[in-house]
Amino acid sequence: MPIKLHCDHCGKEIKAPDEAGGKWGKCPACHNKVYVPLPTTNDDDALTVAPLDESELQKQRQLMAETFQLTRDILKEQNAPEAPAATGGPAADISEQQLTEYIVRYLRQMVDGRLDEAQRTAERIVPHRRKAVVILDHFAKSDTPDPELEDIPKQVLSGFIRNLRTRIS
Repeated sequence: MPIKLHCDHCGKEIKAPDEAGGKWGKCPACHNKVYVPLPTTNDDDALTVAPLDESELQKQRQLMAETFQLTRDILKEQNAPEAPAATGGPAADISEQQLTEYIVRYLRQMVDGRLDEAQRTAERIVPHRRKAVVILDHFAKSDTPDPELEDIPKQVLSGFIRNLRTRIS
């Protein structure tokens, strides 16, 4: 019994021999490449579609709606600010020594790959841009780095200093 199919390109009905099943052939009408499916077996083996269970569909819709709502709630929680927003006024004054400690801590965290901690430390440095830039310039020009940073190769340290300076500028 030949395999009946329709060309995907021109729509013509094609009858192919059983041996052509599972192979590519050429449409006799438009000459485009066509895949010939495997021949079907007896119709007795055909699966019949079971009727839809409306209560199961309703449960599925309800679960999807709950999942959607929970996802929205979680995303709202993650986007909520942790502290009240800044009033836009000047940042509280900080000593040069404390700011230097923050900068050294940031550089050490970056070198150690503790990026989340470095992010939080950088957020403490950003409000004090002017002072921080002066300290970073001093670090960049200094031949002897801070004792906590002396084990870091100079090129790596310079890269992280430039990175922080760019970030706060």
